[in-house]
Parts: sequence; C-alpha cells; structure tokens
Amino acid sequence: MSDSPLFKGRLGLARSRIPHVDRHGLLWLSRGRLYVEDGTLRFQTAGSEDLAPGDYAIPYQTISMVLIGPGTSVTHDVLRILARHGTLLAAVGEGGVKFYSAPPMGQQRSDVARAHAALWADEEARLRVARRMYAYRFGEVLPHREISVLRGMEGGRLRESYRIVAQKYGVEWHGRRYDRQNPTAADIPNQAINHAATFVEAAADIAVAAVGALPPLGFIHEESSNAFTLDIADLWRVELTLPLAFSAAARVMKDPSLVLEREVRLEANRMFRKHQLIPAMIRRIKELLELDGDDSGSDA
Repeated sequence: MSDSPLFKGRLGLARSRIPHVDRHGLLWLSRGRLYVEDGTLRFQTAGSEDLAPGDYAIPYQTISMVLIGPGTSVTHDVLRILARHGTLLAAVGEGGVKFYSAPPMGQQRSDVARAHAALWADEEARLRVARRMYAYRFGEVLPHREISVLRGMEGGRLRESYRIVAQKYGVEWHGRRYDRQNPTAADIPNQAINHAATFVEAAADIAVAAVGALPPLGFIHEESSNAFTLDIADLWRVELTLPLAFSAAARVMKDPSLVLEREVRLEANRMFRKHQLIPAMIRRIKELLELDGDDSGSDA
C-alpha cells in the first residue's frame, strides 16, 4: 500500500491504507481488536503483513471505509461511532477476496449515485459507458454501437482469450462450461474460473461500495442486483481472472493433494495486492461515471 502524510510517522498506518480520492481513502485492518476508548476509535493488533504490533488511534472522520480482515473483532461502540460519522465498515477476506457487509449503507453524499443513475437512464450515455468498458477490456474502441452486437464480439474474443491463457499455463482446455445448479460437476479449469470470478467480484463489490455507486444499474449486465459490480469485475477478466484461475488449476492438476478453492484464494490475495486491484477499480469507476472532472464524453 502507498504511504500517506496523514498516517506516516504519527500513526504508523500508512501501509494499511488503500488510496481513495473521496475523503482520505480506505483503511485495511486485520488480526486485532477494533474498539472505542474515551471517544477515540482504536485498533490493537499483534501485527500483520501491513501493520506492526501496537495500539493505534484511527482517524475515522477522515476515512471513507474501514475494511476488517480475518482475525478481527469489533465492539458495539465501533458500529455506533462509525454510523454517526458516515464511515462504512465491511468485513473482507485476505486481499479483498470476499466482501461481507450488512447492510452496505453507502456514503452520505448522493452525487455519485445521481451521476450513475443519470448515465444509466440516458440511452445514448449508457451505450457510451458500455463502449468505454469494452474499449478498456479489448484495447480499442469497437466500431459497432448496438449492445447486442458488442456482446457477440465480446463472446468471440473471450473464447480466444480462454484458449490463449490456458495454453500459457499448460492447461488442457475444452471450453467454458458452467452448471449453476451443480458447479462442482465442471472440470478443474472451469471450477477454478468460477472461484476466481467470485473473488474478483468481491473486490469489485468493495470498490463499488466505497465509491457509492449503484450496484443494480449495470451498463452491460442487466437484471441482476449487482449488475454494475459484474461490469467492473469483467474489466479484469482477461488481465487477472483468467491468469489467476489457470495458474491455480495448473498447480492442482499437477498435485491433486492441493485444494482448488484454497489455491485460487491464496493466489488471489497475492495478485490483488500486487496489482493494487481495488484502488484501480475505484479509479476506473470514477472514470466511467465521468466524475472528478472527467466528463469528456468520448467513447474511450
């Protein structure tokens, strides 16, 4: 995680922060106790990868979201004080591979949600955002404007991407097969893709919640309560989801004693940190929703 003048030296929390334009970002805490003492939010930890052992004061009024990882306990007073100041709290898996929030309350401001809704409600603007998403994914602005045509082109390119990435990791690939009623019936590569997609979607859940966008209003996906989350996760399908899945599948196929879900999860934790996935998703969401002065109206 990047350093920040807000935390460096004074609190020692710089490496735990996820950069975020709104307020001063997201704070990642794990393996410790989050509690309130004399009106101050504090975190006591025996130490983790990002944070040395100690008892830290947390400047919650300047943080948009606190993410608590495995091994963390939270007192009732913490929920009360964070709710009062509009700071989100969510439980996450290592590296952001899982997202648990009850409920995701959103930010106090409504500007992001209103910008999202306005783009989604305007047919021309909605297509513009969808085309930007395809441009991000495939490195070019696709010529067609009909969303059905774009989806068809997407399918063809994805099939080729599956083949190329599988070949890179030495995995025999027979095509994408997924039975929602019986997901474990798929072969190892397909199961690995299912796991990897779930973990990347969790990271997208965190990013969407942190920005305050509207999960149901997707620009490519439709008829899902988290359609926009799926849109964002798919931006990293070829770049991250497939390498994550096929690399883990290759290890498990070579050593059947390994547990596939665990291998994918551990690799996801490493890759999410390496690629700074959640901060990248936050930046991309703001670009897509034409926030922070990015209102060029171009297609890419």
